[in-house]
Formats: sequence, structure tokens, C-alpha cells
Amino acid sequence: MAKIITLAHQKGGVGKSTLALNLSLCFKSQLRVALIDTDLQGSIYHLRDEFKDLDILTPDRIIGLPALDYDLIVVDTPPYLSNKLNDLFHQSDYVLVPTKAGFFDIMAIRSTLALIRFSQAKNNRLKAGIVLNMVKPRSGLTAEVTSLLQTLGTPLLRTRVFDRVSIARSSMTAGVLKGTDQKAIEEITALAGEIIDMISE
Repeated sequence: MAKIITLAHQKGGVGKSTLALNLSLCFKSQLRVALIDTDLQGSIYHLRDEFKDLDILTPDRIIGLPALDYDLIVVDTPPYLSNKLNDLFHQSDYVLVPTKAGFFDIMAIRSTLALIRFSQAKNNRLKAGIVLNMVKPRSGLTAEVTSLLQTLGTPLLRTRVFDRVSIARSSMTAGVLKGTDQKAIEEITALAGEIIDMISE
């Protein structure tokens, strides 16, 4: 059965789609990977012609996800809470919650984490983690935000993904891994490794 990693956060602009794409490309070197875009805007699905070596599936494929013939399925979700998230979390092995290091982003994350905890009560294999994404270098808020996130009951991952032009433009440049920004490559691969370690436990 396929392992399922879902990216979710009810607030838009936290970089879910960009992370979902780059993580899928990272995992693809060793696993049979599919990426599903469940956002009605279809931001990722419209890129399928640019990433022909990655299986990007339509939203209707989320029904019966574990039975799809892949080792790993990465699911990007829309920037709002919906009833579909409950069903999706029940099928998932891991939920990654990207967030910026801003006060309003942290306040917004609470509803998503509550929904994850509700799903964990019914799906005992479901794990979750928060990743600080689009981090501004030398941000004075980061230490305060880190302390706050560590009180919310969902693990904060060690990896931080910084606000880099190479990552922001990666959907137009065949992905971070094919670029020359070594720090961006290290951050994405470190994040992928941390997630795999957690779902393999």
C-alpha cells in the first residue's frame, strides 16, 4: 500500500504547493511517487506538462488513495479547512504543516492542528509535523515563534526552509534539485529525510 503524505494549513501563502512539488521530486529518485493537487485552482495540476517525469494526478484520485499503485503519494490541499480534509487525514500516514514564522500564521495553525488531532484519534498510524517555511534570514521573530510552536502538541521539525528565490521560482525551473542553489537543495533533502524517518518508525 502507498504511503501518503499530506500538506495542510488553512492559511494561504505559506508555501504548501512549492514544498509539495519539490518534496515529490526529491522522493522520486528512489520511490514511485505521485503528486495530487486537491486545490480547485489546480496550481500544481496545470504544471503537469512541465514535469512529465512526475505523475501529477487529478483531485478525483484521492478516493481510495492507499490502493493506488505507487510507493508514495504527496497530496497538496487548498488554503482553507474543508470536510474533505477529515477523509484525507484518515487515509494519510503523515501530515506536514508548513508555516511562516509570523504571529498570524501561528494563530491560524491551531485549527489545522486540532483537525489533525481529531483524525489521530481515529487513525492511530497518522503522524504530523510542523515545518518553518519561507524563513527570513536573521528574523528576530524566529526564536519566539519556535518556542510558541513547541507548546502546540505537534512536533516541530528540525529542518527550516528559508525564503529563497530559487525555491520560489522552482516551479518554473524544473524544481530545486535541478538548480544550483546548494543551500536550497540541502534544505529540501533534509526535510524529505526527516519526514521519511518519521513515517518509517
